[in-house]
Amino acid sequence: MTKAIYPGSFDPVTKGHLDIIKRSSKIMEQVIVAVLENPRKIPTYDIEERVKMLKIVTEPYRNVQVDYYQGLLIDYAQKNNINIIVKGLRAMSDFEFEFQMALVNQKLSPTIETLFMMTNNKYSYLSSSIVKEIAGLGGEISSLVPPEVHDIIIAKYRGQ
Repeated sequence: MTKAIYPGSFDPVTKGHLDIIKRSSKIMEQVIVAVLENPRKIPTYDIEERVKMLKIVTEPYRNVQVDYYQGLLIDYAQKNNINIIVKGLRAMSDFEFEFQMALVNQKLSPTIETLFMMTNNKYSYLSSSIVKEIAGLGGEISSLVPPEVHDIIIAKYRGQ
């Protein structure tokens, strides 16, 4: 079985993330979207909120599951019999960092492969940080995030 993991912070999920999820779900038998709970970062949305948003937007995809993890991605992958790590790339700067991570992961577990997927060019500028910056300043984010989670994202900035 081709089982893949698409890891990230998803703080919050964007249309760019959803694009990678949709496309990887078409070529993999199972995709686990895994939210990293990183104690060194202070996220805007807690782990439960991020998992909830991802479950909402991935609901139409029968072969996609949402989970979260702490620690090394490679440990999570091995524990769950995952053989492919999916990484979305927007620019060369993403590639340099992700390539280094892929080499480290290969060193830690040679049986797990990393698959790089180029983002759709209409999302090449898009990041969770940009969404948070625009939303925090009262800007319009509807073209940047899936409509199913738009109000959840905005509510954080309106104190609701």
